[in-house]
Amino acid sequence: MAEFGSGGGTGGGGLPSSPGPVQGKVAFKAGDGEGGGGGGGGGGRSRFDSAGSRVSNGDCAQPGAGEEPGSAPPASPESSSKEKGFSASQPREGKPGIPRRSSIIKDGTKQKRERKKTVSFSSMPTEKKISSASDCINAMVEGSELKKVRSNSRVYHRYFLLDADMQSLRWEPSKKDSEKAKIDIKSIKEVRTGKNTDIFRSNGIYDQISEDCAFSIIYGENYESLDLVANSADVANIWVTGLRYLISYGKHTLDVLGTTQDNMRTSWLSQMFSESDVDDVGHIPLCNAVQFIKDLNPGLKTNKIELKFKELHRSREKTGTEVTKEEFIEVFHELCTRPEIYFLLVQFSSNKEFLDTKDLMMFLEAEQGMAQVTEEISLEIIQKYEPAKEGQEKGCLSIDGFTNYLTSPDCHIFDPEHKKVCQDMKQPLSHYFINSSHNTYLIEDQFRGPSDITGYIRALKMGCRSVELDVWDGPDNEPVIYTGHTMTSQIVFRSVIDIINKYAFFASEYPLILCLENHCSIKQQKVMVQHMKKILGDKLHTQSPNIEESYLPSPESLKGKILIKAKKLSANCSGLEGDVTDEDEGAEMSQRVAKEVVEQQNSMTGKRFQLCKDLSELVSICKSVQFKEFQVSFQLQKYWEVCSFNEVLASKYANENPGDFVNYNKRFLARVFPSPMRIDSSNMNPQDFWKCGCQIVAMNFQTPGLMMDLNIGWFRQNGNCGYVLRPAIMREEVSFFSANTKDTVPGVSPQLLHIKIISGQNFPKPKGSGAKGDVVDPYVYVEIHGIPADCAEQRTKTMHQNGDNPIFDESFEFQINLPELAMVRFVVLDDDYIGDEFIGQYTIPFECLQTGYRHVPLQSLTGESLAHASLFVHVAITNRRGGGKPHKRGLSVRKGKKSREYASMRTLWIKTIDEVCKNALQPIRDATDLRENMQVQSYNQFIGSYVYLCIMMCM
Repeated sequence: MAEFGSGGGTGGGGLPSSPGPVQGKVAFKAGDGEGGGGGGGGGGRSRFDSAGSRVSNGDCAQPGAGEEPGSAPPASPESSSKEKGFSASQPREGKPGIPRRSSIIKDGTKQKRERKKTVSFSSMPTEKKISSASDCINAMVEGSELKKVRSNSRVYHRYFLLDADMQSLRWEPSKKDSEKAKIDIKSIKEVRTGKNTDIFRSNGIYDQISEDCAFSIIYGENYESLDLVANSADVANIWVTGLRYLISYGKHTLDVLGTTQDNMRTSWLSQMFSESDVDDVGHIPLCNAVQFIKDLNPGLKTNKIELKFKELHRSREKTGTEVTKEEFIEVFHELCTRPEIYFLLVQFSSNKEFLDTKDLMMFLEAEQGMAQVTEEISLEIIQKYEPAKEGQEKGCLSIDGFTNYLTSPDCHIFDPEHKKVCQDMKQPLSHYFINSSHNTYLIEDQFRGPSDITGYIRALKMGCRSVELDVWDGPDNEPVIYTGHTMTSQIVFRSVIDIINKYAFFASEYPLILCLENHCSIKQQKVMVQHMKKILGDKLHTQSPNIEESYLPSPESLKGKILIKAKKLSANCSGLEGDVTDEDEGAEMSQRVAKEVVEQQNSMTGKRFQLCKDLSELVSICKSVQFKEFQVSFQLQKYWEVCSFNEVLASKYANENPGDFVNYNKRFLARVFPSPMRIDSSNMNPQDFWKCGCQIVAMNFQTPGLMMDLNIGWFRQNGNCGYVLRPAIMREEVSFFSANTKDTVPGVSPQLLHIKIISGQNFPKPKGSGAKGDVVDPYVYVEIHGIPADCAEQRTKTMHQNGDNPIFDESFEFQINLPELAMVRFVVLDDDYIGDEFIGQYTIPFECLQTGYRHVPLQSLTGESLAHASLFVHVAITNRRGGGKPHKRGLSVRKGKKSREYASMRTLWIKTIDEVCKNALQPIRDATDLRENMQVQSYNQFIGSYVYLCIMMCM
């Protein structure tokens, strides 16, 4: 039987746990891990903080002299923050035991006003999993330490247990008579989860208690409350589940459960076993049993299944390798039941071990955010995911069917609506972010790396819509592509054009931009023209721009077209050739020690080269020009002219002229390429330039890591077509937006993102890691990337020696001020002495999040899916100004009156309640109008003041 006692360290419920034994009932183990236990291997383990000092990973706190181990005095806010163990979710500079990370640049002022967050630390033992209500009852009979909360911040550590006859709940030690320190199960009226009683609300340590670890027992004729806090959410779930079954079935609970609880599952497994036992001898070989369970749960490791069978045989002093039906069912229960999913099931099952169609409807509506759910929809889900034939016939979803559903694509965190093109594609080209590649031909570094056509194939298959061709004179009158002034290898221009013709529209039908950096002689320029015309043919867009228009054409109108971005001769050039200014990024690399980027740009303005008119005529709406300054561009630049910015120069404009940069990009395309200092092909942070509206941020696709994760994740959101519509505030002429805003954005309603990291599944050992064998000590980072006001990160505690099904059970909250530009990144790392190693990650745009209980599929460092590896999370999104879940995405765009959404009432068919709600509907609508009108009025006043200021400056 599993131990449900408290582990060492601070308790996950947010209150200091008592390390002293209570009448011999609790066996405390040294070093049960940090933050409230939760795994072996924590004892004696240490790590080094950023200062190099050796710090403990979670030692048990010993009571001071004169302290009574059975009770805890009121804690001051200062001391409580040190004792409670909340630092795992609130990384701070210099905090021992929590490695600092530099993956994102955070606003320093945000840390000062960071909201408090409560988390619950799971300390579920790994020896025994909870897979049924019977397990909960048995665990209650064994007992566990809970904290009893009283008024005036008093907290008492008591050992609670259920009498063997299941008729009363007792606790000890107590000053009361033993017959009075108990509650009769018959007197319990309700078991209430969370901090939802007057004693909890009025308690001085309310904020220090995790919502998931708190529950209250309402009992007696006067409806008194016994308010309790468990050391983990799992322990709280055990007591809540067990008590609710006891209230329903009384002392006959186990009898009822024995006859009904697992009939579907047992019948299904028995039938499956019988099919394998072809000789009908009552047992099957161990290898067959292992493979059988592996087939039913592919994520399980073969050696773990074998070990579980051998442990079972050893405990029964059994020899041989044959497995009986009972042994098979027992091991399946043990290995294939996820406790966190079981507890979720019983929350909605009305004290049953399965969900019927109405239970499932409630779950889909209340948690998964599905609208207009019917019993027919619930039945379809049951028919699709329930493995037991009996369940399919009766319309019941067992724990196995529920697990199948939650791990299916239907419960993926990524909104399936965004897997296809779902945005307006008829806006001007300048209104989109464009997936772009830098030095596409390289497959390694910028200085010595080889060039290869596979670079183009990879980029185009990934949905890239802007590739680069650095063309130079080659032997035998054939132009070649490579990085000039370096030792990179060369590939023939013609072969690259062949590959581009083949794969240009493999992943997307929207226009492809060829960024042509031409260094060829006139003779070989003509060869380039011949190859492009012959191979690309009608795909080339050569139509001259309409001078009467003000904006570029839309991606929709340019479907299937290839645009050439390059230098173009002036309209008054009458000869077959002319000279133009040179744009040589390779030359910049050779001059990377230049002191000032601006001086470097100016030094290149005088360099000119001869351009063939035939090549010039292939350039239509992407003419390369050199940027001078914003005011000159606003007055003189044509909408079909494109400027390229070195990363350092673009960063300078982003910091010094953020508003001008955003306004510039409303009409003109801007391409940003990496600094020549990045000879290792490292990547810049694309968010630094997306927040300014820069459309073409060229990335080194051959270099994996955080920055490419952001780029790949960002362009998933519109069917991976390579184009993402920018936020309205970056497109509308009358709007004003500063890229460096560190607060709320005018006219945009902030959203609160609530993320609970529940558990992980099947984490692989990090590649190249050999120091710890197969041991994994995982923890999870949740990162928010976006405008400076939104950048934040939080981490869970480390779960020691558990990569198969670690239970994190920690909640975080983030304020998102510009949702349309925000991304969420989940990162799983292996806690190690020397450098935490990467296990997996997943990056998703905020607008693509599905709310409810979701699985997050993890990907490797290079972007491949990790087989069966995932995170189980709960996501909720609420409006910062109040209100519930947004019914629709895109709430960050300012709403007009036509798109205003009002709260609606759901009919409960209880006449008294429905009448009250009906009368409240109009005041709610009026309040909504008042709030929205005030918001729009404030925004209009802001715009008016800004326009007036601009006019005065011009005068």
